[in-house]
Amino acid sequence: MITVNNVSLRYGDRKLFEDVNIKFSPGNCYGLIGANGAGKSTFLKILSGEIEAQTGTVSLTPGERLAVLKQNHFEYEEVEVIKVVIMGHARLFEIMQEKDAIYMKADFTDEDGMRAAELEGEFAELNGWEAESEAAILLKGLGIGEDLHNKKMADLDGGEKVKVLLAQALFGKPDVLLLDEPTNHLDIKAIQWLEEFLINFENTVIVVSHDRHFLNKVCTHIADLDFSKIQIYVGNYDFWYESSQLATKMAQDANRKKEEKIKELQAFIARFSANASKSKQATSRKKLLDKISLDDIRPSSRRYPYVNFAIEREIGNDLLRVEGLSKTIDGEKVLDNISFVMNKDDKIALVGKNELAKTTLFKILMGEMEPDSGSFKWGITTSQAYFPKDNSQYFEGSDLSLVDWLRQFSPKDDSESFLRGFLGRMLFSGDEVLKKASVLSGGEKVRCMLSKMMLSGSNVLILDEPTNHLDLESITALNNGLMNFKGSLLFSSHDHQFVQTIANRIFEITPSGLVDKQMSYDEYLENQELQQQVAQMY
Repeated sequence: MITVNNVSLRYGDRKLFEDVNIKFSPGNCYGLIGANGAGKSTFLKILSGEIEAQTGTVSLTPGERLAVLKQNHFEYEEVEVIKVVIMGHARLFEIMQEKDAIYMKADFTDEDGMRAAELEGEFAELNGWEAESEAAILLKGLGIGEDLHNKKMADLDGGEKVKVLLAQALFGKPDVLLLDEPTNHLDIKAIQWLEEFLINFENTVIVVSHDRHFLNKVCTHIADLDFSKIQIYVGNYDFWYESSQLATKMAQDANRKKEEKIKELQAFIARFSANASKSKQATSRKKLLDKISLDDIRPSSRRYPYVNFAIEREIGNDLLRVEGLSKTIDGEKVLDNISFVMNKDDKIALVGKNELAKTTLFKILMGEMEPDSGSFKWGITTSQAYFPKDNSQYFEGSDLSLVDWLRQFSPKDDSESFLRGFLGRMLFSGDEVLKKASVLSGGEKVRCMLSKMMLSGSNVLILDEPTNHLDLESITALNNGLMNFKGSLLFSSHDHQFVQTIANRIFEITPSGLVDKQMSYDEYLENQELQQQVAQMY
């Protein structure tokens, strides 16, 4: 167990935490959420001891071990992969090093023998004989093959290094596990493996993630960082989101009788209780959910951008026809004879490992790149708006204020009041609309690009990884906006829930061509898993 007593932290006049009192108990996974800049990563650093709070204490139950997912991917460049994982258990690795040094001595003394015997006893108690096999299992589960286990970290690519550091944090069954954005740079198989690992993990987990599907799968509780406090809610992210929205609605509706509000909340909780996770914590979670009262749920201070893509013209049946598109870049054939027809009401997600192939297809369809061969044709009723993965060309070197930047893309109303109001709904308020477009953060630039797209009134949207750089609130707003969009979509995203709730058709560009499935993302993944199981049988 990890206990936080009266922890406070300020940076100048900015208050991150004030008198935080909280206990994180074994057997639970806590999703730490909060708006961008609220201090989630900072709080994890306080828990790990990397940062000292100005007041209060953090205490770990005596004898327990805490593990942290490290963020420096270049920390162990000259160390073998398998050793990097075992280094996650610092004491065990120390013992292994000292043992090896003693046994390497040419003049082995009686004193050395006694010390070696002591070390061997502690080594066995810490399950040292299973260390390499456990490390290998973790690496394999995350997709790091045996051929890489004895290589140095410098020989691995960026994504592989991330997986090794994650295996390091998971190694040795730590009593408390702190994970800051563990799904970043992981492929879908590695994420699914990690989800199962954490669902079955018996100790304490505290995780920060922008991946809502991941939070929904693994979390038994949500730790909400809001109003400089942290409040614990039983349930996963969706339960927290819907209950906080309900609480806000109730707080705003002062005329409703409290009895009616309580009945609504009880019905809501009962629905979530029935759909609790299938993990072993489900029964205890349901009991806790049943005990929640109206006063347990506070309205959130979160602000959600208003994302609404209204189309100016109804789309016809003739949308897009692609025939035999091929493209080679730097000697690599990224598109090979790609053909498909896009239909009205299609919301197509491009999935799979080949990021370059997705981006290349988007660029060709938007006229930013020429194919080596093949053709495509947009229907005459279509109008397209494009969200590129790299939006730097729209902002670099711009001396325009934010309101003047947006004015360039406002075809109907470019008045100051209209543009300010529009930007206000996208969370740019007051003097924020006067700062230069060139100094915006990554998330702010994304919100600007979405504003540009909304003003276009286009009936076909092409979006290349639009959830990158966004916080949970903005991802949720964009997700809802695209679910309600009346036109057609072609998009890519690593956000599982985003793809699952929007797409009704899945494309995967493979070396052997385009896989085209009229199904949801979850159905597609299940279909793939079945195919792999069948292939392994023969």
